[in-house]
Amino acid sequence: MSATPGTFTIADRAFPRMGFGAMHMSGDRCWGPPADVPNALAVARRAVGLGVRFIDTADSYGPGIAEELLAEALHPYPEDAIIATKAGQSRPSAGEWKPLGRPEYLRQQAELSLRRLRVERIDLFQLHRIDPQVPLEEQMGALAQLQREGKVGAIGLSEVSVEQIEAARREAEVVSVQNRYNLADRASEKVLDHCEREGIAFIPYEPLDSGDLGRAGGPVAEIAEETGASSAQICLAWLLHRSPVVVPIPGTSSVRHLEDNVAAARVDLTPAHVARLTEEGR
Repeated sequence: MSATPGTFTIADRAFPRMGFGAMHMSGDRCWGPPADVPNALAVARRAVGLGVRFIDTADSYGPGIAEELLAEALHPYPEDAIIATKAGQSRPSAGEWKPLGRPEYLRQQAELSLRRLRVERIDLFQLHRIDPQVPLEEQMGALAQLQREGKVGAIGLSEVSVEQIEAARREAEVVSVQNRYNLADRASEKVLDHCEREGIAFIPYEPLDSGDLGRAGGPVAEIAEETGASSAQICLAWLLHRSPVVVPIPGTSSVRHLEDNVAAARVDLTPAHVARLTEEGR
């Protein structure tokens, strides 16, 4: 049972389902620049060299720095690449993440992301968090207006419920959902199932957390030994098997770890492997 990832299509571009998360192109706690800027640039370039064509970042990483360094590393981007970013999560300080969904703020952040990424259109613009202080229709309306103006290609959401997805879809087309999901955290199981039914990309962040399943002698370690893969690759291969709409975005500041992550698409898991990981993690 090969984990060959296949492709998913967003903004009329098909891309391999193993993506790259650019959070580590900013500093500790996503604040300031990374400790080693040349290394961060090298990791991003190596990702593209390995065939990765879906790259996820956010205006809040740095803030702004991850987008700037991504452009420094990769611009002009491959024609078949999807560069996704997010807005709606403000950073008053290094330790603070606060939803901010006022329409004027979302527009401002879109304009800044366009400038930092050096593009005329953001391929995928995601609402990083729904702001409970602002009506959802106003937040989605701002994104839809940017889309009508040609500044945004497609619209996505992050950390949402099924009910919120459907409420958002009444205001604009939603092509992706980015929620925390991994072997250790299945809280978004219903959201993933809903995305699969509706043909919406499900982008799991923190995809490498295996919790108790990753303990010494546990199922992840045992399956890794059987297959000759790393534990991280088992986590990613399971996600690729979980649903054809899953697009993992593992992030790293290490070229070696990046290469290991991308190679997870070639890991063979048997149906028994997949069933064991699925059932023992419930």
